Amino acid sequence: MHYLILTGMSGAGKTVAIRYLEDLGALCVDNLPPMMLVPFMEACQNARLHNPMIAIAADVRSGEFFDAKAVTKMIDEARLVGFHIDTLFIEASDEVLVNRYKETRRDHPLSGEGLTLHEAIREERNRLMPLRETANHLIDTSNLRPRALQKMLKEIVLNAGSEPPLRVEVLSFGFKRGIPREGDLVFDVRFLPNPFYIPELGSHTGLDQDVKDFVLEHPVTKEFLVKCMDMLQFLLPHYITEGKHRLVIAIGCTGGAHRSVAIAEYISARLEELGYHTTVNHRDIALEQAHWETKSEYQKGEP
Repeated sequence: MHYLILTGMSGAGKTVAIRYLEDLGALCVDNLPPMMLVPFMEACQNARLHNPMIAIAADVRSGEFFDAKAVTKMIDEARLVGFHIDTLFIEASDEVLVNRYKETRRDHPLSGEGLTLHEAIREERNRLMPLRETANHLIDTSNLRPRALQKMLKEIVLNAGSEPPLRVEVLSFGFKRGIPREGDLVFDVRFLPNPFYIPELGSHTGLDQDVKDFVLEHPVTKEFLVKCMDMLQFLLPHYITEGKHRLVIAIGCTGGAHRSVAIAEYISARLEELGYHTTVNHRDIALEQAHWETKSEYQKGEP
């Protein structure tokens, strides 16, 4: 039986994630007080449930009952006695969280402590840091569409029980929207020729073959990829030796739709060929395409 401890920032989408996990066949329990984690898992073992995964959400809503360091220690101890446990941390940027709370008009769980919304978010982030640092899976929903979240959760459920030594996520992004907080290794590929300024390529993305060819066939790109892959082949076995379970390789260009996407796809494919469990996600590609469409409509409306 496989357990998933779901935690993270309030307003980041844990409730939505629970609903998706239920649709995928997981048995889900929301807002379980931490001291009940092990007794509940023991009850599930005794009942011999047939669900592919038991998902348990635990976070600051438990108030005084919640202590991230204690929860982390509890999870480690449960693993030592044979429980198969993964942890999923869901987060979003402070700005996104503030906007979501303003839209829903709900109170933050820590607002009862006399904190402003901004202060409550910062305090929650600090309290949850021990769980974030040890999480097997991390999802940032700041710019994530529902379909992309569903895809990530489906992969977590399908891979439940399998234990690859290192999960590698290759993430493309645009520097103009900020460096992803979850990036362990961050590569800046803004030095590569930019297809955005080529008329026939500007409205395409790094997922399109013509943009891929433009980016990957350039001599400086080929040289960069040789050096980059050589470094990754050196680093990844050492991360495994040190016990790291998840590694996020972030590739950034200006907007996050052309160069970074093509490079991320290439690196992900090469790492898969080398036998690593790899996923690839494109944080800003949909936002950049929406920006192009808005700009185009605006220009059409100009006199």
